[in-house]
Formats: sequence, structure tokens, C-alpha cells
Amino acid sequence: MPARPNLAENQRQLLAQFGERLRLARLCRRLTAQQVADSAGITRVTLHRAGAGDAAVTMGTYIKVMAVMALYVDVALLARDDRAGHLVQDAQLPARRAGTSRAQLAPC
Repeated sequence: MPARPNLAENQRQLLAQFGERLRLARLCRRLTAQQVADSAGITRVTLHRAGAGDAAVTMGTYIKVMAVMALYVDVALLARDDRAGHLVQDAQLPARRAGTSRAQLAPC
């Protein structure tokens, strides 16, 4: 397992809440920890760490656990609507030239 990242308190809380939601999703589906761990290709210890919101658990592991419980579609919603990024991007866009689409000017 990678070294534990140094996170701010609010970031640790977000991970803990996420881990708890994963644990509750498993329980609602009446799946054992061993079933989810086996299906995700991880150990029960790693699943327990994910359920506790351990920051050392990789994003890939969280995605595997979500996939086992058919929650992986939710990953597509992460950082999808970057309003702040779009505002910054729009403020920095050069004036449009005739015949040039916005998509050609910026990668976002």
C-alpha cells in the first residue's frame, strides 16, 4: 500500500464519508466483504481500508469496488462539471475569429 498522503481535515472527512457510503452500499446489497473483495480482486483488508476512507487506498481500488456494486457510473460524474475551470477558461479566451469555433480555441 502506498504511503499515507498528508490530507487536510476536510479531505479526510470526505474520504471517510465516501468509504462509509461504499460500506453501506455493500450491506444494502447483502454482499459479504469477502464476496466484494474477491470480485474486485483485492484483499478483505484493502476493502476494509477503503470502507474506512483510507487515503492510501488507490483510486483504482475504489473504482473496482464501485464496479462490483454497479456504482462505477458515478465515477464519470467526478469533476465532470468544472464550472470554475470553465469560467477561467472563458475569461482567457482570445476574441473569436470568423469561422473559428470555440472548440478549436480551447481544450476544455
